[in-house]
Amino acid sequence: MSQALQAPRAGTRQTPARAGPGLRDALHAEWTKLRTALGAFWLLLAIIVVTVALSAAAAAVTRCSGVVSPGCAQDPAKISLTGVDLSQAVVAILAVLVVSGEYSTGMIRTTLAAMPRRSTVLAAKAAVVTGLVLAAGTIAVLGSLLAGRLLLPGNGFTAAHGFAPLSLGDGPVLRAAAGSVLYLALIGLLSLGIATAVREAAVAIGLVLGLLYLAYIIAAVVTNQAVHRHLMQAAPMIAGLDIQATTGLRALPLSPWAGLGVAAAWAAGALLLGGLLLRFRDA
Repeated sequence: MSQALQAPRAGTRQTPARAGPGLRDALHAEWTKLRTALGAFWLLLAIIVVTVALSAAAAAVTRCSGVVSPGCAQDPAKISLTGVDLSQAVVAILAVLVVSGEYSTGMIRTTLAAMPRRSTVLAAKAAVVTGLVLAAGTIAVLGSLLAGRLLLPGNGFTAAHGFAPLSLGDGPVLRAAAGSVLYLALIGLLSLGIATAVREAAVAIGLVLGLLYLAYIIAAVVTNQAVHRHLMQAAPMIAGLDIQATTGLRALPLSPWAGLGVAAAWAAGALLLGGLLLRFRDA
């Protein structure tokens, strides 16, 4: 009988077969790719700079000269978080490039060869993008609120006009701040899912930006009240950014957290579609 068929001798230790790469290995690989990509660093920096700069500009030009003036009808927290409206586009570009960059170079084949479980690859990409966007978004939102706290009182948003200084100790302001950070992370996941589904960077970025901004433009010009309200409730940007509202909540199409839930549903749907296509389609 050949030795290959012989039973192991007593006392001989059997070396267990090494398990294939898991989520931890995939996370390490995706983190290494992003950490060593110079473009990713600059995009993360741009998220912070664009958010704070645009928010500070909005706070600097918005004035309140009296209780009945139009400026005083505005929401100080939302004004201070205006930069999120634009920085979400930078988040989308970052998330799209995480996937499309590998497809454009053919590196995706190496990635999938090293990590055959494609759902694990997508989960690792989603986790790394979410972590980085949450970190950058937190810095950006805190900087924006600080700018609003410093600039808005000089423009009439004072206690005399019924406005307290912006503070994270105020529940609605804390919700607006935390919700804005979560919203940016959801836009990253939405963009990642769309990029996985379509692969091409330009197409994916166009689809994401169209979904975010085109729906907003259409809602602004639609005159039918029923259609307008449905667009306000279904569009990921419009509904999602309602999380920033701290005044006039009864006039919102959805409650702030329900609006953020709409953005989460869009992100989940995009990831599901992208994951299915990644699993059943050739690299």
